[in-house]
Amino acid sequence: MNFNLKIWRQKSNKVPGSFQSLFVKDISEDMSFLEMLDKINEDLILKKEEPIAFDHDCREGICGTCSLMINGSAHGPQKAITSCQLYMREFQNGSEIYVEPFRAKAFPIIRDLIIDRSAFDRIQQAGGFISVNTGSAPPANTIPVPKEKANQAFSSALCIGCGACVASCKNSSASLFTAARIFHFSKLPQGQAEKTNRVLNMVKQMEKEGFGACSHTGACSVSCPKEISLETISEMHREWRKAFLNKTT
Repeated sequence: MNFNLKIWRQKSNKVPGSFQSLFVKDISEDMSFLEMLDKINEDLILKKEEPIAFDHDCREGICGTCSLMINGSAHGPQKAITSCQLYMREFQNGSEIYVEPFRAKAFPIIRDLIIDRSAFDRIQQAGGFISVNTGSAPPANTIPVPKEKANQAFSSALCIGCGACVASCKNSSASLFTAARIFHFSKLPQGQAEKTNRVLNMVKQMEKEGFGACSHTGACSVSCPKEISLETISEMHREWRKAFLNKTT
């Protein structure tokens, strides 16, 4: 398979970037998108040219680092997958493919296709923890958790923090990510001690990082590789209002 690629190249967030046109040929339809980029880099290195900087780790849809906008869609045209799980057979032979990093003020570009998502880490650190003793795991039935609440908590815990929700939102909102972290703990008995402070602190940090307000279009959930539900954002709003009123009364 052959493709005409338009790949974003930028040395740092201090200098302007632009699309570089690359024609690639003899690409196997069974290659993943990142394997295709590997092949391009091998050819560039042989030509003594600068390889394309892109982020990756597990290549199994778990780590969330392979965050790419592919033809204007976060992680590409397929649903519920990450960029590393996208295969070249999903594209027509000879097609033009635009590849660029996730765009958001809170996600500054480091180089080429790599962005800085440490804003997510700071939101997590603001309240995404519980005050319980550490050590060996207690027996499973020590703290009973209703099945419905356990399922809700686990569905939010699936979030891998890739940032697709931010890249897909017209306001670059991080509401889905933040809500998933809050929703995860708010449904479990272990998370009740910090419940009020958690939602207030994490939402405050989210706003401090420069993320926009929720656009209520649902684009975040559609682009999420783990299909986190919009219900998590509604839950975050409810929890924030209750926490705010408790703090002010």
